[in-house]
Amino acid sequence: MSGPLALLANLVWLLVAGWSLLLAWWLAAVLVCLTIVGIPFGVQLFRIGLYAAWPFGRRTEVVDASPLGAVGNVLWVVLVGWWLALVHVASALALAVTIIGLPAAWVDLKLVPIAFMPFGRRIVEVRAA
Repeated sequence: MSGPLALLANLVWLLVAGWSLLLAWWLAAVLVCLTIVGIPFGVQLFRIGLYAAWPFGRRTEVVDASPLGAVGNVLWVVLVGWWLALVHVASALALAVTIIGLPAAWVDLKLVPIAFMPFGRRIVEVRAA
């Protein structure tokens, strides 16, 4: 999905769930950035927060993860990943209460894997074929 349809979907998403997810990701980013060693994690949290707030027209790709990235993912899961994944699951459950919210709930659940393991992934624009 790209172009005007992606813009419309993103605006609806932002009003329905994106703003709260953005706040959750950015709250975690601020808390992690309070420590000097957490700044690389905070940068990742800010970046993924924008993706969680505006997901249509973009997707994630798995790239070759370095051993440092693997260590980062382990630390991520322990520190912030598990509760950010829970935020997405709770948001998806709240959206799934109505039939209209089911597609949005599905989008929310697609964000759970990046909440668990963000290192070794990148966010790319979807190009129309």
